[in-house]
Amino acid sequence: MAEQKKYLLFLAIPDSEFAKKTYGGYHNVFVSLLGDEGEQWDSFRVVDGEFPEEKDLEKYEGFVISGSSHDAFQDTDWILKLCDIIKKLDDMNKKVLGICFGHQLIARAKGGKVARARKGPELCLGNITIVKEAVMPENYFGEEVPANLRIIKCHQDEVLELPENAKLLAYSSMYEVEMYSIKDNFLCIQGHPEYNRDILFDIIDRVLAGGHIKQNFAETSKATMEKNEADRKFWQKICKNFLKRQPSLLV
Repeated sequence: MAEQKKYLLFLAIPDSEFAKKTYGGYHNVFVSLLGDEGEQWDSFRVVDGEFPEEKDLEKYEGFVISGSSHDAFQDTDWILKLCDIIKKLDDMNKKVLGICFGHQLIARAKGGKVARARKGPELCLGNITIVKEAVMPENYFGEEVPANLRIIKCHQDEVLELPENAKLLAYSSMYEVEMYSIKDNFLCIQGHPEYNRDILFDIIDRVLAGGHIKQNFAETSKATMEKNEADRKFWQKICKNFLKRQPSLLV
């Protein structure tokens, strides 16, 4: 009998009431996108100072770093500790998928530069352009590489400078770095492949209620999903191919 494969999720955000009520928390949102039957997915709420023992990292096949309402360039204890773990996982040649905050923190840990987004925040369905010639040879996309992909965006910071050995995989009219990889063990995405329309709309409503955005910004954000959906199935394929398959076995 094959040994059960284990994956670890670093949760850098608390569960919203909507996420708890609808999905049982963000852990389940990620596992529904990335998980397969027979796997074990463990999560640690790093934003609350909950971390795995360093000696236990070896037993995991792959890791995911979630989004966060915190800035990846902050020097709070848990963020600095997560940076150290990213460096350790790099030394161990482990697969690490970085989403939004995770995408930015990996860039920081590897020597890139992260700051407040120069063109402002994004809270909407975005359309990003794939650098098709950069996708090979570690082609997590499969045989068909699209020119563009739609993905839900929810961030106010961006990667300004990539780490030295990173490869740009996607950009947009708003941000120069929408997706990048480092060797075969880091894949980083500024958008949220795990989000759907309901999660985005709940975030927009909460941010609006908190006075962080204006009513017209909220309406414009929601309008981006009136006639379009995120390419969630394609993002699922990319992320799962990265975490679980060797390049020669991609589908």
